[in-house]
Amino acid sequence: MTLLAEPPTAVTPTSSQRRLVDGYGRHISDLRISVTDRCNFRCVYCMPEEGMQWLKRETILSFDEIQRITRIAVGLGVDEVRLTGGEPTLRPGLPDLVARLAPLPLKSLSLTTNGFLLKQQAQPLAQAGLKRINVSLDTLQHDRFHQIARRRGLDEVLAGLEELERYPSIAPIKVNVVAMRDFTETEVVAFAELSRRKPYVIRFIEFMPLDADGNWQRERVLSGDEIKAIIERDFMPLVRVPAEPSSTSRRYTFADGIGEIGFINPVSQPFCGSCNRIRLTADGQLRTCLFSIDEWDLRGPLRSGASDADIADILLEAVSHKELKHKINEGEAFQRASRSMSQIGG
Repeated sequence: MTLLAEPPTAVTPTSSQRRLVDGYGRHISDLRISVTDRCNFRCVYCMPEEGMQWLKRETILSFDEIQRITRIAVGLGVDEVRLTGGEPTLRPGLPDLVARLAPLPLKSLSLTTNGFLLKQQAQPLAQAGLKRINVSLDTLQHDRFHQIARRRGLDEVLAGLEELERYPSIAPIKVNVVAMRDFTETEVVAFAELSRRKPYVIRFIEFMPLDADGNWQRERVLSGDEIKAIIERDFMPLVRVPAEPSSTSRRYTFADGIGEIGFINPVSQPFCGSCNRIRLTADGQLRTCLFSIDEWDLRGPLRSGASDADIADILLEAVSHKELKHKINEGEAFQRASRSMSQIGG
């Protein structure tokens, strides 16, 4: 993967281009859409155990509104859409939304989920046209699952993954593991073995400061390089495989070619220079970075009669202000995001 430390020269795209290009020349082609802020887990790196204030139902975008925004964004160059949450499978009628978006000219229509409800929803999601999926799974042990998620559910998640295997139209199946020091090290090899006996791409993601409790500490970050060293020391050498320039993951296969491992290293090896993503929250606010402080309101204009051209202008204006980088590694210059991960969408 090619990493650009910082885009070299700021540019000012004109609205006449009608393409989502930010002030640093990055073409924005990936839209992450949160369909709900609610979740049936309370993962320690994302949400507090109790006391979350959920969005009121009337503030959440309808499927009609999501479909309209997506269609306009596609007309401006977006060709990858990911549905997220909270936990998106808690949104009633999710397969219907997938079916509405599937006919759009997209390279990828995907979902990020904790997997708890996948055994019931895999078939309708596949039939609706879902093409890719990311399932969050941080441990393969029941007691540690409860420690992280603060809920029980490992068996249900594993059953959901098994069910996904019956629907080859959804591929690849990616399993996302948030890596935390003094927790993940003992399970690295088990996940590596899982990637070889199952058709899952295992991806280790560095712990980021997006937890609602604000307890993130740099010392808890277990870097991708450290995990890779554990695999190569205790299991088998890894071989780098190509990835698209905008990919967040450094991809590897094992020396014998069986299985794939990925490393997403936003803290130790930021990939901001090639970022092509924007995010839409469940209540209709556009965010140009996970760590954005500012948001751009789309729900208000949508509900007050804005034309498609008006919505496109808001998207273009927001993207023109996209942040250069997240500044996690710049001490006091770093500012935590204005919302927690569950409120932003993955």
